[in-house]
Amino acid sequence: MVKGFSDNEVKNNTQIKETKQEKKGLAGFLKGKKFTYTLPGKKQINIFGSIVIALNIILILLVILYLKNQEFQDFVFNIGR
Repeated sequence: MVKGFSDNEVKNNTQIKETKQEKKGLAGFLKGKKFTYTLPGKKQINIFGSIVIALNIILILLVILYLKNQEFQDFVFNIGR
């Protein structure tokens, strides 16, 4: 006898009843839709990369301006109220 198997075959004739529930919300909306994902092209990657780098540079300049300029610091403080 091979380990993990038995000579007596177990028969399980009970069927599991699955409750069919209608999907609600986004799952119900997307049930019949087929989506395909395509990788972004080189031009799109360059555009998004440029936007991210530009926003990071602006953020760094604003932080430096905030730390060095007292008037700008007061302006930000008063806007935050």
